Amino acid sequence: MKRRDFLECAALLITGASASQLGWTLTSEQEVYLAGAPDFINQPLNYFSTEQRALIAALSETIIPRTDTPGAIDAGVPRFIELMVSGWFTDAERTYFDAGLAALQLRAEKDWGAPYLQLDNSSRLALLEALEADASDSDWYELGNIRRDFLSDAPFICQLKELTVWGFFTSEVGGTQVLRYEPMPMYFDGDTPLDPNDSSWMPYLV
Repeated sequence: MKRRDFLECAALLITGASASQLGWTLTSEQEVYLAGAPDFINQPLNYFSTEQRALIAALSETIIPRTDTPGAIDAGVPRFIELMVSGWFTDAERTYFDAGLAALQLRAEKDWGAPYLQLDNSSRLALLEALEADASDSDWYELGNIRRDFLSDAPFICQLKELTVWGFFTSEVGGTQVLRYEPMPMYFDGDTPLDPNDSSWMPYLV
């Protein structure tokens, strides 16, 4: 099984929802793996420190804040990120992620005068936008780069965004309260119009 397949299985296991709720087509290898996989979502969190855990929660909520729809914290994204980093990253990826997290804190204190958790929401967003601008030449931003192998050496902000978005939209909250989750007859209709303010449909397993 390719690494991307394993990571998708991790998303299924960590979010604690059934495959039918999450909505992507599993490969036969993924189906076999998930059939015998142990429960992963309920294991204790033991990788991040208390301060790091609070920082990850604030960062993910800055990326997907609660508005009239749930935010990253509502969807359990901070837990998803910690389990992914601790259980599914390689040693090199963990080292890279941890260094990026520490560098973000230093950047907050240097350029904004306070640790990230002490910044107001607009300053938190400005810091993440600055990190994005610095990383804009990364292959992670390649146009049309939708499904690909996880980029182990992608800038920290890219890894953080990927884990946050991935965790959110594979969660039950993201799939049923943000995307449009309405059981439909088992047929494909590729010509369903969306109004400008409509959310996308959550895809279904076939």
